[in-house]
Amino acid sequence: MMSQTHKIIISDTSCFIILSKIGELDLLKKVYGQIITTSVIAEEFGELLPEWIVIKNVIDKYRQQILEMQTDKGESSAIALALEISNSVLILDDFKARKIASHLGLVFTGTIGVIIKAKLNGVIPSIKPYIEKIKETNFRITAEIELQALKEAKEI
Repeated sequence: MMSQTHKIIISDTSCFIILSKIGELDLLKKVYGQIITTSVIAEEFGELLPEWIVIKNVIDKYRQQILEMQTDKGESSAIALALEISNSVLILDDFKARKIASHLGLVFTGTIGVIIKAKLNGVIPSIKPYIEKIKETNFRITAEIELQALKEAKEI
């Protein structure tokens, strides 16, 4: 099932919300097996999370509070948790949060990145229907990002 080299995946709220809105939350399970999130994010999500999403809380609350000065509580908790769990990958969509994660040397992807990975791993045949469904939500995808995603997914 999961190999030992499998990275620990920590997701922020936006990925849960977007995939849930398009009825594809289980795509995360199909791609990664298990996802870790924080209770802050679970609360932000506002719905019961499936059992394959494990809630783990940040040990260093002070670090999380410092991060909260720069980005929202959910993103701060995800970044703080990623700093505590080596070899983890964050799923972040917020530009500012991604900038902070990058500055801290953390590895991250976004919801579109998850969908591309699903395609490249043979979980889904095409990212196009997923992107179309996402565009119907309030999640903004620029034409540039869409084009880049299609290229990465080897669909153009």
